[in-house]
Parts: sequence; structure tokens; C-alpha cells
Amino acid sequence: MPLEFFVTADTSLLTTPLHALHLELGARMVPFAGYSMPVQYPAGLMAEHHHTRQAAGLFDVSHMGQLRLAGPDAAAAFERLMPVDVVDLGVGKQRYGLLLNEAGGILDDLMFVNRDVMNGGDIFVVVNGACKVSDTAHIQAHIGSRCQVVSLPEQALLALQGPQAVTALTRLVSGIEKLVFMTGGAFEWQGAALFITRSGYTGEDGFEISVHAAHADALARALLDQPEVQPIGLGARNSLRLEAGLCLYGQDIDTTTTPVEAGLNWALQKSRRSAGARAGGFPGAERVLGQLDGTVPVERKRVGLIAQERVPVREHVILHNAQGEQVGEVSSGLLGPTANQPIAMAYVQAKYAITGTRLNAMVRGKAVPMCVSAMPFVPTRYFRGPV
Repeated sequence: MPLEFFVTADTSLLTTPLHALHLELGARMVPFAGYSMPVQYPAGLMAEHHHTRQAAGLFDVSHMGQLRLAGPDAAAAFERLMPVDVVDLGVGKQRYGLLLNEAGGILDDLMFVNRDVMNGGDIFVVVNGACKVSDTAHIQAHIGSRCQVVSLPEQALLALQGPQAVTALTRLVSGIEKLVFMTGGAFEWQGAALFITRSGYTGEDGFEISVHAAHADALARALLDQPEVQPIGLGARNSLRLEAGLCLYGQDIDTTTTPVEAGLNWALQKSRRSAGARAGGFPGAERVLGQLDGTVPVERKRVGLIAQERVPVREHVILHNAQGEQVGEVSSGLLGPTANQPIAMAYVQAKYAITGTRLNAMVRGKAVPMCVSAMPFVPTRYFRGPV
């Protein structure tokens, strides 16, 4: 898990609206993205991970940034900052996006929903906690003259994840079972306004719930009262997302990596690619589209790795080829609780990114054999509708 999980607590850290609840539940609190956050509860990381896979886990992700973009030009304006299709996103639909710099590097990854922006609504955006100040400033500076950019610091964010999340949440909020993966809508609980999307960061079915901070504690306690639900910390959140092959900003993607190098081609819709209806026009387009088209070389790629020995391989471990030459570096790695084997993500020279390629991870001077693997390491179970 990220090194910052182990930094000594700092009294200057910010707290979420659920801070008192975390302490009451016996959480071990650590610094994360400028906040005091629960890394695990008394049950421990492994138990929390397995519970989320088997039932439902409640995560406090209120450190993340929430904002709304409003005005009739908001979709077109926002699209100019990312290589994704914003203009044609349907009402109530959610999409994964990438803010890029002029070199095509990733400033942040984010999620956004069209809340009927063309008819007086908005685009609801969720960004990473460590980037929310810079993201908001970046968006404001580049498109603030074309739409309203409104930060929502008063909103908490809860994630309920796992195969029984829908069962637990339906008892409190009727109608959420009609949502499918990557859709969202407005709901209500005991007079409190909620905006809920069927999405998450675990590879499981689940929901993310935006709620005013004043109601967050009561809603969290009501969810924890459901027999399927247990509190889950950052430690299990990290192991769950890695098994799902999902990137952590600052480790697996950053300003030095392009979407193509990161293997995020799936997030770049055809309309924004070369010969698309609205091709290019975003920061770094020449480099990113060139990499997609094969006219600009892709020198390194993100890959999945499975260790051939039961030795966890952590971030920053160097990877060698059979000749002992350095060919890459691990960005995230651990012993996958559900995969039941050491797994990792890494950036390697492009010629070593082929599935089945054997590499050696140098762990404390010992070569641990690794095999390039397809991701996710554990099959995802997103709910896309009735079978």
C-alpha cells in the first residue's frame, strides 16, 4: 500500500464529517491527501477486503473533491480539457475522464455525470483528494469564462461497495436498484438530498453517495446498522482496487504518463480520436493521438504482473530482463487477498509488455520471477442490467 499510509499522524490534518465515527469504531487513523483517514478498523485489512468481496463495505471518501460545472456551454468547454466525449454523454450517465497537460501527461483522473446540463442542470465532477485544489484552479483558469465552476466542500462522499450493497441501500433509499453501472440520479433519505451513482473503486457492484456533511454521520450509521455492511479503511480500498486493475493517481498514473502509456485507451472515445467528429483539441492531443495512431512511439506501457513465488513485490521495485538489464519499475504491488498471490502493476519498456513475458523483480537483492498478466486480476462484477 502507499508509503503515505505509514506517516506519523499530524494534528494539522483536515478531518471528514465522519471523523468522530471512525474513532468510535476503533479505526487506526493515518494521513492521506491532507486528511486524517481510517486505514483499517479492528477487524483488519484482510477481513475488510474479504467482507467487501462477499457482502458490503462502507468507505468514507469525503476527502475527494466534488464540483459542478453549470451553463449551456459547460459540456463543450469541459471537453476541451480532456480526450473524452463529454458533449454526447446522455443525461444521468457517468464517464471516466482524464485531465491532461500540454505534454499529454495526466494531471488527474476523475468521474463526471451529466445532470441534464443543457436544461439548467450541471455536470457533477468527482476528483482525487490530493488534486482537488489544483484541479479546481486548472478548470477555473481554462474554462471559467465559459461556465460556472462551483466547488462543493459542504458535500461528504460515501462509497458502499460489494455484491450485497444494493440489498442494504435499497432498505434506506427506494429506487436505487434501477440504476445500472455508470449511471446516477437524485434521491432522498429522511429529508436529506442525495446524489447517487452506481460506480466505485473496488471492481464490485456498488454506489457512491454524495450527501451534505450535516447528514453524513447519520446516513453512515444507518448504513452500518444494515447486517450486510461493515466499515472499510484505506488499506482494503487499495488492495481491492489493485485486484481490479484500477490506477491510483500519484502511483500508477501522473503528469509523466500519457493515457496510452497507462493503457487507458478504452477511456478515449472515437469522437475525440483522429478522424473522429471532434478529434483533438485537448491538451497534449498531438502526442496522445500520435501514440494511438502509431506515429509517435510508445516507449513504455503499464502492465499487470503476477509473481511466480509467494513474495510480495511493492512499488518502486526495479524489474530486470533475463540479461539483468533494467527494463521497468513496479508502481503498485501487494499480496492480493482474493487473488491469493502476489500481484503488481508496473511500467515496462514496450517490447516487454506482451502477456506471458517473464521478468525479474529485484526484491532486497533477490530476483523474484514475474509474469506479465492481463488485468483485472480478479473478475469485476459491475451491474450492467438484468441478464
